[in-house]
Amino acid sequence: MNKFFDIYMDLKKKIEHSEFVAGSLLPSEKTLSESYNVSRETTRKALTLLLEDGYIHKKQGKGSIVLDIHRFNFPLSGLTSFKELQESQNIPNETIVIKNKIETIPEFLADALNVKPDQKVISLVRLRKIAGEVIILDKDYLFNDIVEQIPSEAAENSIYEYLENELHLNIAYAKKEFVVEPVTREDRKLMSLRDDTHVVVVKSEVYLEDTRLFQYTESRHRLDRFKFVEFARRKSSL
Repeated sequence: MNKFFDIYMDLKKKIEHSEFVAGSLLPSEKTLSESYNVSRETTRKALTLLLEDGYIHKKQGKGSIVLDIHRFNFPLSGLTSFKELQESQNIPNETIVIKNKIETIPEFLADALNVKPDQKVISLVRLRKIAGEVIILDKDYLFNDIVEQIPSEAAENSIYEYLENELHLNIAYAKKEFVVEPVTREDRKLMSLRDDTHVVVVKSEVYLEDTRLFQYTESRHRLDRFKFVEFARRKSSL
């Protein structure tokens, strides 16, 4: 077995067992080489494997930063609110509402959704902070003729809980689109993105039981903190 792979496996194990915690620096190449009694080149190969497998991020002038390898499961199907997601996975979090106002729907969205250009919406922008970092940017547009207002307290907690329990709306289904998009200036300004160049974007059109479209959501996720999961069963052809 190559020595560099042994070092890679040892460092990988230590990261997985939190001997090196997320955000901390690994020892320098020189220190690791002395510790494992190998050349700098051998150490560099081990660190390259850790980098390629998403265990570390190398920053010039700083060293090898340990990444958080624990990702939160995000279901592809179903209509699950962020509050329900964080409660089911015990995710400590904070929601910050930075916009909550009634305005005319953006032109690009009116065209995409085939609605009147003067449609009034509640424009809601929220930051989802986990472990001190903003890793989700949620942008919601709720049709104002169906939802008159969203109290900021409800927006910080769960808008679905408010819509279902207070307004007694029957939320039925959604059309979802998952895309990877380049980071925007707004993403860079509002999210904790490090050196990320892209984000995963979940675009959802949400409908009531009577088939009325009432909400459009664009949820922008930092790449390294989520994995998108689904259980699939093959249908019999018989």
